[in-house]
Amino acid sequence: MDIDVRGPRFGAAVTTVVLAVVLVTGSAWLLAWQTLAFALGAAGGVARSPYGWLFRKAVRPRIGPPTEFEAPEPPRFAQTVGLVFAGVGLAGFTLGPDWLGLAATGAALAAAFLNAVFGYCLGCEMYLIVRRVAVRAE
Repeated sequence: MDIDVRGPRFGAAVTTVVLAVVLVTGSAWLLAWQTLAFALGAAGGVARSPYGWLFRKAVRPRIGPPTEFEAPEPPRFAQTVGLVFAGVGLAGFTLGPDWLGLAATGAALAAAFLNAVFGYCLGCEMYLIVRRVAVRAE
């Protein structure tokens, strides 16, 4: 079943704020929260992530029904990519080196920002490239 395109973009906006705060504060706990949010989105799809739940319960009732939909697989793949970067960032902040935490968190922040502000999902584009390559390999 397709999903409301506004949901992942809302999640990306919240993620952008969370990751920006992580970079400013160096909070491994906050990055651990974001890593968990990515893990839930990767495992159950963006609709089952904490930000997807917040969108469904608090935002969507106020903005009305969706007019555009998208397949859930690309955003779910993007959550997996975010999970990898957040996990590497968390390892950098907790185990070192700090530059690894900053770099990985910064990369995840850049991707979330692109989605939130411009509607360009890097992880979704990666998903499409992987699918094309897999089809050609068959």
